[in-house]
Amino acid sequence: MLVLSRKKDEKIMIGEDVTLMVIEIRGDKVRLGIDAPKDVSVHREEVFNAIRRERDVAGADV
Repeated sequence: MLVLSRKKDEKIMIGEDVTLMVIEIRGDKVRLGIDAPKDVSVHREEVFNAIRRERDVAGADV
């Protein structure tokens, strides 16, 4: 795992097409802005896991 430090308004590039920007830091929360192509799915981990569980259940019903 790569660990980077960034300040407000600083960016991280992932490849050539994905940009993460620190929008706000408030206490123990960090707000990130993510700029990615439409064909790249971006989800919070808990949403991603829920989508995956639903997909697994739907696949088991087939």
